[in-house]
Amino acid sequence: MKQSMKSKGFERRLLLIMWGLFLSLSAFAQQISIKGHVVDAAGEPVIGASVVEESTTNGTITDIDGNFSLKVSPKSMLTVSFIGYATQTVPVNGKTSLTITLKEDTEVLDEVVVIGYGTMKKSDLTGAISSVSSKDLMKQPSPSLGAALQGRATGLQVISSGAPGDNVSMKIRGIGSINNSDPLLVIDGVPTDVPLNMINMDDVETVDVLKDASATAIYGSRGAYGVIIITTKKGKSDAAHFNFKASYGIEKAIRTLDLLDATQFASLHNEMMTANGQPQNPLFEDPTSLGRGTNWTDELFQTAAIQNYSLNYSGGNDKTTYYVSAAYFNQEGIVRTTQYERYTVQFNMDTQMNNWLKMGNKLSLNHDIKKKGEYSIKNTMLALPTQAIKNDDGSWAGPVGLPMYVGDIANPIGKMMTNSTATKGFNILGNIYAEVKPWEWLTFKTIVGVQALFWDDKGWSPKYDWQPISQPESYASRKYNKSLTLLWDNTLTFNKTFAEKHQLTVMVGSSAQSNTYEYLGGSIMGFISPTAQQLDNGTLEPTVNGNGSDWALLSYLGRINYTYDNKYLLTATIRRDGSSRFSKKNRWSNFPSVSLAWRLSEEPFFKKSFWLSDVKLRAGYGLTGNQASVGNYAYASTIQTIQYNFNGTQVNAIAPSVMPNPNVRWEEVEQYNVGADLTMIDGRINLSLDAYIKNTNDMLVDMVVPISTGYSDINVPKINAGKMRNKGFEVSVSSRNLVGEFSWNTSLNASYNKNEIIRLNGDVPMYFDNNIHAVGHPVSSFYGYVTNGIFQTQEEVDRYAIQTQGNDPYNRTSAGDIKFKDLNNDGIINDKDRTYLGSPTPTWIFSMNNSFAWKGFDLEIFLQGAAGNKIYNANRASLEAMSVAQNQMTTVLDRWRGEGTSNSMPRAVFGDPNKNGRVSNRFIEDGKYLRLKNVTLGYTLPAAWSKKAAMSSVRFFVSGQNLLTLTRYTGLDPEISGSGNDNNVYPIARNITFGASVSF
Repeated sequence: MKQSMKSKGFERRLLLIMWGLFLSLSAFAQQISIKGHVVDAAGEPVIGASVVEESTTNGTITDIDGNFSLKVSPKSMLTVSFIGYATQTVPVNGKTSLTITLKEDTEVLDEVVVIGYGTMKKSDLTGAISSVSSKDLMKQPSPSLGAALQGRATGLQVISSGAPGDNVSMKIRGIGSINNSDPLLVIDGVPTDVPLNMINMDDVETVDVLKDASATAIYGSRGAYGVIIITTKKGKSDAAHFNFKASYGIEKAIRTLDLLDATQFASLHNEMMTANGQPQNPLFEDPTSLGRGTNWTDELFQTAAIQNYSLNYSGGNDKTTYYVSAAYFNQEGIVRTTQYERYTVQFNMDTQMNNWLKMGNKLSLNHDIKKKGEYSIKNTMLALPTQAIKNDDGSWAGPVGLPMYVGDIANPIGKMMTNSTATKGFNILGNIYAEVKPWEWLTFKTIVGVQALFWDDKGWSPKYDWQPISQPESYASRKYNKSLTLLWDNTLTFNKTFAEKHQLTVMVGSSAQSNTYEYLGGSIMGFISPTAQQLDNGTLEPTVNGNGSDWALLSYLGRINYTYDNKYLLTATIRRDGSSRFSKKNRWSNFPSVSLAWRLSEEPFFKKSFWLSDVKLRAGYGLTGNQASVGNYAYASTIQTIQYNFNGTQVNAIAPSVMPNPNVRWEEVEQYNVGADLTMIDGRINLSLDAYIKNTNDMLVDMVVPISTGYSDINVPKINAGKMRNKGFEVSVSSRNLVGEFSWNTSLNASYNKNEIIRLNGDVPMYFDNNIHAVGHPVSSFYGYVTNGIFQTQEEVDRYAIQTQGNDPYNRTSAGDIKFKDLNNDGIINDKDRTYLGSPTPTWIFSMNNSFAWKGFDLEIFLQGAAGNKIYNANRASLEAMSVAQNQMTTVLDRWRGEGTSNSMPRAVFGDPNKNGRVSNRFIEDGKYLRLKNVTLGYTLPAAWSKKAAMSSVRFFVSGQNLLTLTRYTGLDPEISGSGNDNNVYPIARNITFGASVSF
């Protein structure tokens, strides 16, 4: 019986195996081998086209002759796609041979670029413009739009700030002036000065960066240093779409500096005091008994959370489209007590009222909260490890004793945790427009825009009695700000083609914009209770202050675009601006530009080939202006209220604060640009090259005002007496390395810029911080002494040029001090021996992005960097000073202790009699770096799975930012803005983010 059952079980398994083989053979028998040929509209083979059997992973790509072969089901559908062509789905219908003709995708080939008061096909551009799409932006979960733009466009330098809510620093084609040289920001047609972190990045459709004068001259007096145009998303006339995206991440400091522990510091301090003939701290008699002590930076930095949630709803029909979104963003800082929260709402709508009238609006509402606390990264690092953070009773501790022993830094953690500062903002940015089109070739558009910014600052500091300086009374402050900007633009555009070869577009228009700013503030001391922080509750020393200003700009503009036979292109613009910032005789100015392009590849003599299929050459020239560096009333005499003693009585009076300059006028930027756009390797590689010279004429510099005039010789007016030059080139390459089921795309950007000051107000340099503006050198160059090793013996000191002389062995240059070069060979080291030590501005900025896709997986690896600049490590200047009671870095453990012990790190000596810490190349470091800026891995669920859950798309991703930085710089982070001084700069953080996006 058992044998019979086993026999039957075997027979069942055998039948199942045979049935499986039958089904497999049947399926195999149903497949056919098919050969095909893919060509374009001209009959030329399309190389690398993707051919995939629909709803399967079975596919291939075409060879160099456009041929392919594939085994498929006879009733299957083939999906054929290639970049630049419309995707086609072709039925097999049992055929074994197919010829497939791909049609050009006009949406791809004629990508539209926003150029200011209009749009243009990318193929028709004659100027230097870079575009960044929402697809590129969405690949990384950056904390702000500005940070996401870093490395995405040639010529655009973006320097991020690690502090939550801080705006990025942006420059286009170098620093154009010693004054404000930031680019103009235009959002949905409204020129604005809102920070980029106000914008929800998921609402952005495109970012267009206008770089040369032929592109920016349409913005006249505000286009001198480039224009960044941001366009938000619109709805589409199809089914409604609902999208939700959520992400959560953690951030940590990329690095912290190694500081001395209590034992090491006590030993250093004993040595420092002995070298200056001072008595040692009795508490440091046995340094080893102090152990490791307090690690202050552990209490300063934290692992922080960052989260972002956004949803949008869009859709429409052939008459009306809409886009509505809401988002919440919350970023804690890696420094405790710092935080940024943002709430945004976007509402965009377009309605075709009838066949000649279209109306719409774009509206953005924003509320943000920025908390800072009173932190100091530098003071926290300098705090002594021998001091406690809190007393035994839990109160905040303070250094108690002589400053020479305990220093003069108040408890930095206590101040950070008890003092608070916060800014709350309520912002509105938007426009409404009407577009009238009486004929197909004529369009009139009017747009009314508004920017309303309201923000208030709140500060609170409770009383405390910590050493070394107590605060006997609590202090509160408030400041309320209001800025209202109104805009009214009108344009009339004529667009017509004549005789099939002549395409002409003419635009004329006007623009009027005005701004009013007001603030009111107050402060008071003497609060009975720390819980009652309203100004009414204070009792001592109340203050009140307030002020306001306004400006207005009226403009007339025009542009002509002409194309002949799709080969020769001309763009000419003119703008006439009148600004309230200038006197009547200098109020108006004209800003013209012209650019040409030649599509060489459309000439009969040009033979298109696999290697080179499209060539366009460009050249342009233009004049733009800058008024951002001019005060609202620079041409007039501003006054202030003062008090003075008259016969023993305090008398109020009004006096001028700054000498007026009725001759002040625009800074004018003259720019030349040549470029070329090439398409190679059968469309797989696109290359753009640009070279430029940008001269800033009539640059505003400080006027020399003799005190005998009665005006201030410190607060002086600006005069148009300077000149600056930037010249460089840009290279942008995009390539499709692999196509098909596994794809790999690469983009590479590199920009070189050389900056030089040509003229100032006379030959006298302008000194500030550790920098100098001087003719023949880059802006903000470092200026100081040059080191020449360490004195090893007193005899060597006596033979060298005099540095600090004297008979007191404790207060003169001695063995172990730094030797500074006697550059003028006069035997004395003084200010005349200072020289130029490098530029803080990079000459090179570069990036590379690689995108991979396989089935549902996508991977992006983004590298970004800069080179050619120097950084003044001001933190090191304090943390390697070894001259006062402040903690130091562990690098001082290699300090000079006797002949031959060191030739780079000087001795430790209280008071630093030789001024070893003076500005010199000792603290100037190489600022170049290469950063693994972003790595994102995503997975999109198969469409069939999503449909079962009533969703159209589901994607999960994990992303890491600032994962690795290759640099020789020894500070916290090499990404330093401004004049290149790393002094208490909030460092960039490393973060890991997890997220998901869902579409319905």
